[in-house]
Amino acid sequence: MTRATRWLRAYRYPPVRHTVEVAVLRSRITLAAALTAVSAAATLAAPAQADTTPTDVTPTPLKITVRTAERTCTVDADLYRPAGVDAAHPAPAVLTTNGFGGSKADGSTDASARAFAQRGYVALAYSGLGFGKSGCLVSLDDPRIDGKAASALIDLLAGTRAADDGTKIDYVTADKKGDPRVGMIGGSYGGAIQLATAAVDHRVDALVPLITWNDLAYSLDPQNARGPAAAEVPGAFKWQWTNGFYLIGEGQPLLSPSLDPSRINKLSCLHFVDDACATIRTLNSGRYPAAETRRLLSYARSVSPVSYLKQVKAPTLLVQGQADTLFNLNEAQATYDTLTAQGTTAKMIWQSWGHSGGLTDPAAGELNLSEGNLETSYVGRRVLSWFDRYLHKKGGTDTGPAFAYYRDWIADPNGTYATAPGVPALNRTLYLSGDGKLVDDRKKVARGSREYRNWLVPTSHSESSLAGLIGLSDPAPYDTRGTHLDWTTEPLTAATDVVGAPKATLKVISPKTERVQNSGDAADKLVLFAKLYDVAPDGSKTLVHRLVAPVRVPDVTRPFTVSLPGIVHRYEKGHRIRFVIAASDDAYGGNKGIKPVTVTSAPGDTGTVRLPVVP
Repeated sequence: MTRATRWLRAYRYPPVRHTVEVAVLRSRITLAAALTAVSAAATLAAPAQADTTPTDVTPTPLKITVRTAERTCTVDADLYRPAGVDAAHPAPAVLTTNGFGGSKADGSTDASARAFAQRGYVALAYSGLGFGKSGCLVSLDDPRIDGKAASALIDLLAGTRAADDGTKIDYVTADKKGDPRVGMIGGSYGGAIQLATAAVDHRVDALVPLITWNDLAYSLDPQNARGPAAAEVPGAFKWQWTNGFYLIGEGQPLLSPSLDPSRINKLSCLHFVDDACATIRTLNSGRYPAAETRRLLSYARSVSPVSYLKQVKAPTLLVQGQADTLFNLNEAQATYDTLTAQGTTAKMIWQSWGHSGGLTDPAAGELNLSEGNLETSYVGRRVLSWFDRYLHKKGGTDTGPAFAYYRDWIADPNGTYATAPGVPALNRTLYLSGDGKLVDDRKKVARGSREYRNWLVPTSHSESSLAGLIGLSDPAPYDTRGTHLDWTTEPLTAATDVVGAPKATLKVISPKTERVQNSGDAADKLVLFAKLYDVAPDGSKTLVHRLVAPVRVPDVTRPFTVSLPGIVHRYEKGHRIRFVIAASDDAYGGNKGIKPVTVTSAPGDTGTVRLPVVP
């Protein structure tokens, strides 16, 4: 058994809540194999490709010293200059950087830069702060730090500053002196940096963030309850994903020997900024005292687009992955809704691949960054049109519909995308009946009540978050009898296509929770997990992309609304839709103590599930 396998198995089955996480953190230096495996895959990874760099697009290595916050450090970059581009024949620029744990030459970042250089753009690929051979601490795409560093690279492209070796760039198209025509593209960690940069530097002309976050508080500690009462209540710790990436950051000496001294913080927080380490410690503690919770939420949101989107004016093409339990579709929709509401030009695509699947083997016809198939993929063509319109200033360029989404039930790669003027509205309501049925008419609701109770160990499984990245199989999702409730429709009389984020309205009874939920520690509040299964005629069931909606119920004495993760899924004719609430999930933190839960139903008073169904 490999060390990586042992690590993942330990992660999947913690015997007591949070003890394994703490043990893993204490032994992080022994995890070199796991770190290497996860880090290699955590970037926008791609299978190894032969070097197809044309002789006229040879990258030039550059170092650029920047001052950010309290540190001065060097950014490691590669400049790709197309043949024929010079001061007399300038070209727009594309700036790109890596996903978490990657670098300027990780097989994806350099492939993207090369692809755009081959199409006539000046491309600058760089290793993000704290990664590759760039200095400084890992600061989670903080606009005050990472955004400021990227702004210095825009100065380089503008010709207003030189690289450390004296190299100056005078061949990037400029709107005016000091204002180069520059776009940005990249995924995950390399996606959020675009929004952070555009928030502090309005010279950025176009953005294409792929599979990135809107709110790290939601990404790492998801709270899917909605409404004012839920806004300051933490969620359920996504401990597998979070600790995996934390170990990548803290394990940098194993991944990149001979680190720049500016990347060293302190023994208790080796390579992250202090606030990031404090956030991880709070999450791993399993406790949410009020003061610590406020600091956690405040910091996580301060380094997230949710806190600074109002300052982003650059036209933004958001591309989010359906197969993504780290940054789900709801994150992109939240960013899209904010940008469009404030008048910033934005469009959105829901592609197939994300952190949970398809990164290394995209479906036929999908964008493959390692291959640079821009002209032959739907998303690639949209990106080219975006840059044509906003970097080349081709005013007549059609940049496509406001919203497009990939459909995995369409076999023809040329017809997998459907389009719409916006994300479909919730338009079909189902009701929770006391007999376990999910019915389409309130009058069909039977009176009744049912109970479940949690154990002290997880009893439901949605995913092993890092299994796909490390190359291990993952058991099918399951729920243990007595620790969940479900409601199931009759077999569908026609195929039903759901596109968007379903919502459920629930009311639960939990006297034990009611007695402790106002203790001052949010860990005493009730945690549950809502999800939708597709049940085939033979009884087999599919949890779409293994997505669940963790909820820390703000107040069990009041009804609450749950926003489930967005999906694009066809429930075939004869299949059934099953709604489940479970007491636990082994990929997340759970309840403190045993908390029995009862759900009652009556025709005039029952829970609902609302679906966005398209024709």
